[in-house]
Amino acid sequence: MANTILVGAQWGDEGKGKIIDVLTEQADVVVRSQGGSNAGHTVLVGAQQYILHLIPSGILHRKTKSVIGNGVVIDPLTLVVEIDKLEGLGVCVNGNLFISERAHVVMPYHRELEACSENRKGKNSIGTTRRGIGPAYMDKMGRGGLRMVDLKDKKIMTKRLKSRVLENNRLIKALGGKPVSLKKVQSDYEKAAKRLRPFITNTLQLLHKEINRKSEVLFEGAQGSYLDIDHGTYPFVTSSNTTAGGACTGSGIPPNKIDRVIGVMKAYTTRVGGGPLPTEDDAISDMLHDMGREFGATTGRPRRCGWLDAVTIRQSVLVNGINDLAVTNVDGLDTLPKVKICTHYRLEGKKQNFVPSDLDDLAKCKPVYKTFPGWLKDTSGVREWRHLPLNARRYLKAIAELSGAKLKIVSIGPARDQTIFL
Repeated sequence: MANTILVGAQWGDEGKGKIIDVLTEQADVVVRSQGGSNAGHTVLVGAQQYILHLIPSGILHRKTKSVIGNGVVIDPLTLVVEIDKLEGLGVCVNGNLFISERAHVVMPYHRELEACSENRKGKNSIGTTRRGIGPAYMDKMGRGGLRMVDLKDKKIMTKRLKSRVLENNRLIKALGGKPVSLKKVQSDYEKAAKRLRPFITNTLQLLHKEINRKSEVLFEGAQGSYLDIDHGTYPFVTSSNTTAGGACTGSGIPPNKIDRVIGVMKAYTTRVGGGPLPTEDDAISDMLHDMGREFGATTGRPRRCGWLDAVTIRQSVLVNGINDLAVTNVDGLDTLPKVKICTHYRLEGKKQNFVPSDLDDLAKCKPVYKTFPGWLKDTSGVREWRHLPLNARRYLKAIAELSGAKLKIVSIGPARDQTIFL
């Protein structure tokens, strides 16, 4: 497998958790390099479902080291709960999980500040998870954040907590929010710090040691390319670089150590929250929701759904340097007599092959579709490419041709064995 970055090619929720879990069979180390507990990966192992928010999916494999890199913002309280749940399910965490000293910490005042921001925007809110991720990254960029290394020493942590809580409470009051209790924050975070200290380490040193010994390293992306702070549908984005470059800066591994990039995408399009979605279709949304699909792993919110948008996929391939595609949820389209792919947009009569940077322009874009015959067969039990219905294979080949990347993985269900490798 070599050193591989896996990214979401759409707006997140593409099924990365399942693909990462399958690829981890070949990996020695799995690294999470950005985002926070606002992301969720769902992995089905046998009859047991695991929902992971901060811990890499590699933790479900005993032989694999799981690393939370410096680019992640960590809510220690959430992380402790996640560790306890995994251990309760028999997952080995001690000795397998490593947390970067340089990763920044999400605090209760970050959550309150995010709530204040969203409330003030009203109907124009971005639709965040209100877990404090954005304000935590703001503190990081403003050079006022706490890092996991600060949690290793109780005296340093107590001193820094006091000054940061007092400063942020003044801001929260000015915004009409509810100030946080310094006493409670100190008590809660000291308990969490005590639990997490054995896992906090210099992951830069660890990762380079693994790469030098030719270990197979898999970089696990969170969210999707169109939630990238630079290349996404700004301002309806997350606060980190979700594209392939973020894996390097969020882990300390240089680009020349990366061998390939895998882009994960659904056989259709979904997104959560606000912002334009050119191929959105109410009928597709209703169908998928009625099937019990397309509800957020972190929030439970129903996702907006639509036909596959090849314009966004092509741009993702360019931005991320995607070599191989993993197409998931193909079985979600099994019952449709016809399926569509948006090949390009029309903006005021002109053909558009790229996603406009201006959201007003994107909102005006009209998708131009190519229609394909459906396969009207249950694909969830198929285990080989040649056994997929002919029309499903034609549809998947068209996706690859329109994207400019190679089709390598097809997923036809959430279980590990519901995966076809080409």
